[in-house]
Amino acid sequence: MKKIITYGSFDLFHEGHYKILERAKALGDYLIVGVTTEHFDRQRGKLNLVDPIMTRIENVRKTGFADEIIVEDHEGQKIEDIQKYDIDTFVLGSDWTGKFDYLKQYCNVVYLERTPNISSSFLREDRKKLIKLGIVGTGRVARRFYSEINYVSGVEAVSAYNPDFENLSEFMQVCTINGYCDDYESFLDSVDAIYVASPNETHAEYVRTALDAGKHVLCEKPMTFTYDEAVELYALAKEKKVVLMEGIRAAYLPGFQQLLTVAKNGTIGDICDIEACFTRIGDPASREMSDARYGGAFMEYGSYTLLPIFKLMGLDYEEFKIDSILGESGIDVFTKVEFKYKHGLATSKTGAGVKSEGQLVIAGTKGYILAQSPWWLIKSFDVRYEDPSKVDHYEAGFVGNDGFRYEIAEFLTKINGTGGHDFKLTAEESIAMAKVVERFMDTRRKQQGF
Repeated sequence: MKKIITYGSFDLFHEGHYKILERAKALGDYLIVGVTTEHFDRQRGKLNLVDPIMTRIENVRKTGFADEIIVEDHEGQKIEDIQKYDIDTFVLGSDWTGKFDYLKQYCNVVYLERTPNISSSFLREDRKKLIKLGIVGTGRVARRFYSEINYVSGVEAVSAYNPDFENLSEFMQVCTINGYCDDYESFLDSVDAIYVASPNETHAEYVRTALDAGKHVLCEKPMTFTYDEAVELYALAKEKKVVLMEGIRAAYLPGFQQLLTVAKNGTIGDICDIEACFTRIGDPASREMSDARYGGAFMEYGSYTLLPIFKLMGLDYEEFKIDSILGESGIDVFTKVEFKYKHGLATSKTGAGVKSEGQLVIAGTKGYILAQSPWWLIKSFDVRYEDPSKVDHYEAGFVGNDGFRYEIAEFLTKINGTGGHDFKLTAEESIAMAKVVERFMDTRRKQQGF
């Protein structure tokens, strides 16, 4: 008897799951299906599961393909199960191609092509639908975003848009999205929501058109270059009853939320000063290093450094000033934004071509918080006191690359209406950032003589 085994979360069971099980069953005489626990899924970086494990097991059972269903709850179990059940063939979807080749020393390994462009669902009565997501822009950030989306349950990237067909074609060769389009209206017709990762100067118009079409929008920062435009877009999203979210990934990380809690709960006393620094020495040919109008340090990293300032010091500052050093290409290679509050100060420092210690320091009357570089991907931080021997160390969970999984999960939570009060990044905070961006743009234009 030829035994087959496969594993998965099988959350929000749909046609793609059904077909994988059907094809796996056809490869042998006896199919064993491993269903992962919620805890193990979190450990391996899969977020936003909707169905409890008993529901997921029952949906697998209802297909009639599984001769035996087991629970996967720890790392290394696949090897244990292959040996325990005398497995002939291990089967998984093609999005995992190559990841489980190490199992070939124990049994055959087969990667089955996923069902493209799933348009219907199976066993999905009274369920939240699978969100069909389109990606606007096909550059570096879009590729990193796409690599993380499969780790979040309840969403599928079904289409990509770029008016530059050559660039779009390159993206399609790297990413296994079957839908692509160089016409924006047709693209919007095929999706429920979009992620905007196009050049900075195109963000606002893409967002506006999508919102007007009733689509949910997650947009890379900066979303707009002006205060008025940010106000307009959030008002339009409210009018259309859709989600608009700015993609400042640090805002959605568990570690950043933990840091805010510690900063606010009195552990370091009254907050008097914040210094947030984010610098990199990048490729001189890259957009952020060469685009004198829309690139540069602050446009690339300023949203991150403003985030802890506005979250902890608030939006009611008395004044702020911006100073920049311009490079030969005309971009700001270093920008410092200094805020004055009634009871405190704050400084944002960004560099593109200038390197400094990229840390976040929050100074209080009892102690201070230090989050070392890269604090925008925060995994840990310290609370330090007058006594140098006393240090409170905090560790936070972090899975995946660049924090995209947490951002995507938050976006879905908002779409599904299960997120409660919007607090991780509010519309008011996003609009306040746009106001600083507007001042920066005006200041740089004057420096450049535009």
